[in-house]
Amino acid sequence: MAATTIHLDVVSAEKSIFSGDVETIQVTGSEGELGIVPGHTPLLTALRPGMVRLVKSQDEEEELIYVAGGTLEIQPTNVTVLADVAIRAEDLDEQAAEESKRHAEEQIANPGSDFDYAQAAAQLAEAITQLRLIQKLRK
Repeated sequence: MAATTIHLDVVSAEKSIFSGDVETIQVTGSEGELGIVPGHTPLLTALRPGMVRLVKSQDEEEELIYVAGGTLEIQPTNVTVLADVAIRAEDLDEQAAEESKRHAEEQIANPGSDFDYAQAAAQLAEAITQLRLIQKLRK
């Protein structure tokens, strides 16, 4: 009989954010969206800023976690998300995300002599992703 759950660990450089059995996982990989269910083929890929959407097996409750990039490893019975930054969606700070977005947009619009476009674009992408996740929680 096929397994109905898979073990997921989401960890950041600072702490473990989630550890438990889940039915499904959705993440933003380097090549696009990935849906993971028990029995998924082993895989190692980079993650882009986005969300980890998981459905817990006990109560089919959905949980959203923001990740600012990192690595995803899928093994037959385990999935591990090693994130640069990971924050539960309900813990995101909307005001800080708005300020970060404004700051990045200002830097791009008015580049100074020490302007780093890649850094400003990454900051903007992270802020927009956080704001989208906050809006998704409200719905």
